[in-house]
Amino acid sequence: MHLQFLGATNTVTGSKYLLERGDARVMVDCGLFQGYKQLRLRNWSPPPVKPSSIDAVILTHAHIDHSGYLPLLARQGFSGKVYCSAATYDLCRILLPDSGYLQEEEAAYANQHRLSKHRPALPLYTRDDAERCLKLFHPVPWKTSWSPAPGLNVSLSPSGHMAGSSFVRVDDGARSVLFSGDIGRPNDLVLRAPTLMDGADYLVVESTYGDREHPRSDPLFQLGEVIRRTAARGGVVVIPAFAVGRAQSLLYCIHLLKTQGAIPDLPVYLNSPMASNAMDVYWKHKEDLRLTPEECEAVAATARIVRTPEESERLNGKRGPMVIIAASGMATGGRVVHHIKAFAPDRRNTLLFAGFQAGGTRGATITQGLPNVRIHGKDVPIRAEVAQLEDLSAHADATEILDWLGHFKQQPKRTFITHGEPDAADAMRQRIERQLGWACCVPDYLERAELD
Repeated sequence: MHLQFLGATNTVTGSKYLLERGDARVMVDCGLFQGYKQLRLRNWSPPPVKPSSIDAVILTHAHIDHSGYLPLLARQGFSGKVYCSAATYDLCRILLPDSGYLQEEEAAYANQHRLSKHRPALPLYTRDDAERCLKLFHPVPWKTSWSPAPGLNVSLSPSGHMAGSSFVRVDDGARSVLFSGDIGRPNDLVLRAPTLMDGADYLVVESTYGDREHPRSDPLFQLGEVIRRTAARGGVVVIPAFAVGRAQSLLYCIHLLKTQGAIPDLPVYLNSPMASNAMDVYWKHKEDLRLTPEECEAVAATARIVRTPEESERLNGKRGPMVIIAASGMATGGRVVHHIKAFAPDRRNTLLFAGFQAGGTRGATITQGLPNVRIHGKDVPIRAEVAQLEDLSAHADATEILDWLGHFKQQPKRTFITHGEPDAADAMRQRIERQLGWACCVPDYLERAELD
């Protein structure tokens, strides 16, 4: 068996792993590269493996950095099945067409305002491409073994990162490989804790927060403080948030704060039809959640849904106090970019980031304290307060990952550290080697490993 790393090496994006056994070829995750331009350009390069030669794709979860390359893979010739949990399928039905639509929209904007060197600027793929690839999806139940290709057996277990997120275990009878995908947190406000796994012969583990621990602070208290002081200034709190996962957690927190009387009863806008649709999927798959049906209904009523581009544009003319939650979480695109452009120059307002910001993204630029951010070809001054809620992350931190690994009954022969910036991945490697005594490595892009 051979394993090749086609993404998520020295970066937290572009997750793709190719597992080969004889003539069988299975890809685990199929994500887009995001952030630095040199990474994003990989999305446009010819794929390192012929798509038509791949038997199947198995998704750990629906986030675009794990699923967003699928429409292009299918357009380039992949015609096998895409296996995932039921909730991941439901979320991909929302996320992938939206990804195609946003890319079409951004290409159109670049053409209209002559912001691209290309004439014309083209989307990486379209909404129609995404709709077509959804016909390849084949949802499977958790903790049930099935075969995506001859000689390989696979099972999925809940990973607690978002609704439907899974650990993927592949077994060929002689050896096993466990892919962590993104590991959730043991005490998340909304989601159930990650499944404790017995281990495998080989492990591919994420390291997004491999070099740090989340603050042991109360995210509710922090969020309440930010909203209260911004409201006192008459300002607007703009929160870039992933439409799936983070947006739902934020709304639950705001619901709790309002219920407790900890913040004013100010208007809250969820400027993402996709996030609204994702909430429906979350409530449909309540088995993934800690919330009761009554709590789900209350959270859904917390925000006003902004559906049309016209409504979104009108928000930019409003004044606070109010809260706007909009995608994307790292401010790489979507409606939140227009809100940052409108509200960042005003000192009364706050830009609040609720999770990891990958290098090269607008979110990273802003949270690093730079005075300007580039939006639509122009420098936008950042005079608004910039704040971060680290403890609301849906990723396990270094200690939480080590705790999860500590429950393994089988020590892996080798552990591959992926899905982390270089410092984080190497710190994770050192911690696993020193605390658990496991053999580890941090693979390079396109590196190929033989699994004995």
